[in-house]
Amino acid sequence: MLSAPLVNKVYLASGSVHRDLAEKIAAQMGVTLQNDEIKTFPSGERYFRYSESVRGKHVLIIQSLVTSESGTVNDALMELILMIDAARRASAREITVVMPYMAYMRQDRKAIGREPISAAAVINMLQRTGADRLVSVDMHSAQTQAVFDGPFDHLTAEGVIRSKLSAKIAGNNDDFIIVSPDGGRAKVSEIYAEELVIDVAHMPKRRDKEDSSVIKHPDFISDVKGKTCILIDDLIDTAGTIVSAAEVLKRSGARKVIVAATHGVLSNPALERLNNPAVSELMLTDTIPLRKAKIALKNKLVIIPSAPTIASSLEAIVSRDSLLQLFEGRNYL
Repeated sequence: MLSAPLVNKVYLASGSVHRDLAEKIAAQMGVTLQNDEIKTFPSGERYFRYSESVRGKHVLIIQSLVTSESGTVNDALMELILMIDAARRASAREITVVMPYMAYMRQDRKAIGREPISAAAVINMLQRTGADRLVSVDMHSAQTQAVFDGPFDHLTAEGVIRSKLSAKIAGNNDDFIIVSPDGGRAKVSEIYAEELVIDVAHMPKRRDKEDSSVIKHPDFISDVKGKTCILIDDLIDTAGTIVSAAEVLKRSGARKVIVAATHGVLSNPALERLNNPAVSELMLTDTIPLRKAKIALKNKLVIIPSAPTIASSLEAIVSRDSLLQLFEGRNYL
């Protein structure tokens, strides 16, 4: 919790995407979440106005960039741009933009000619509008930090997810195994396995030559018979890859399959797919609103709070303390 002198120097604002999360962050920090004016004109254009003066203050803006009940992902991005611009024009001392989930981060390179690097375009847009610092959680590619000419803090939910998994393992280490759903998550899966003191296995995947949207896994994977398999990923979008991997594990004799990820984007038809009995349990942090997911998946979905991680990180930023110690260096992996 921030000290009283620092509280008076901070202005915490939330976009319309995930105010519930912002309220939890505010409570953790001991600051007031302001009730700023956000509306949409009949034309579809967004409007934003700070309810109180931000002159000379450190403005913290909370906005996940994702499609939600308040609009599309691009609505969320435009709303964030307006919030940054309003703070800069109102003489804020410093503007920190907190995106628990940051859209477009998977588009971090040119795969073919004549296409954009969308991650770079978004980051440049935020900086040119007036953001002094960016903060995000478990970015798809942490190297995109290099695009921003200034502090870009990469937080990780590894600790809170690992804590939840450790409680589930409860000393029965030989009964559990971490499974990497693809090569891109191999290193992270190995870190989880090392910290949880359980085995790790890797599952190769490839895209269908005729339809690149179709993911293919092997028909069988060894070493998982009779075990509870834990699939680790940074995000779940349409859930095709993760559910396909779960089906392979069940066919290979796995007792249960637990899926754990930081971000639940859950684009259609993700919820329908995740109701597949091959997935026994789904663990997600609440960096993205999960109200609809909880209704659809009921007790299968376990929601892990992200507010304590984000709030403690913002306290360190405002107090000019180190984030490296807070995450024990894991946020640089």
